[in-house]
Amino acid sequence: MPLADKRRVVFYDQLGSGESARPDDPSLWTVETFVEQLRNVREQLGLTRIHLFGSSWGGMLALEYLLTRPTGVESLILNSTPTSAPRWAVEAERLFAALPPTLGPHEAEEEFKRRHICRLDPEPAVLAESRRSWNKQVYETMWGPAEFTVTGTLKEWDVIDRLGEIDLPTLITSGRHDECTPALVEPLHEGIRGSEWVLLEASSHTPYLEEPERYLAAVGSFLERVEAV
Repeated sequence: MPLADKRRVVFYDQLGSGESARPDDPSLWTVETFVEQLRNVREQLGLTRIHLFGSSWGGMLALEYLLTRPTGVESLILNSTPTSAPRWAVEAERLFAALPPTLGPHEAEEEFKRRHICRLDPEPAVLAESRRSWNKQVYETMWGPAEFTVTGTLKEWDVIDRLGEIDLPTLITSGRHDECTPALVEPLHEGIRGSEWVLLEASSHTPYLEEPERYLAAVGSFLERVEAV
């Protein structure tokens, strides 16, 4: 069930990525920059009432935005969203240690992606395209050189103790083989009162690509229930 059939869907490229401006200034790459951009997108497009979706880093951003207490957010949809970078680092090291020891650095990184980011082979064209348009400076400034090496400005990021401040209908999705492991998603589910969690058994970090029918059914059903109230 395509979500745009029944409602307007706005998907935007964040500053520094995709078709947005790509300034060469590492000082810009802060949580505050991206929270302000989200605020500006809503204001410029007149989005007074929204369902807010974020996946991975986008989910982290959605959490940070909601902690500023914006008005007009009717529900929250989070895919594979961590709540603590230090906890992520521990889980990532565990997953990385389970890779075959004979792999070289590049082979290990590719195997990690195949196991824990997208398990489809070949990789979907849309994911390959997103990789071509990513911004290495933004990623390495905020996160680090790789998914399993958290050395950037977000390395101490943790919002677990503030999740109780979020009080709105929330759907959480993640994959059984996700780099954002069930152990990382559990604090999110427990921290946001009344949240729903759908764990997609055949997916890793991109269930919307790996199990699109089940994923869209879960999100569509959630939105219909929220909108029926």
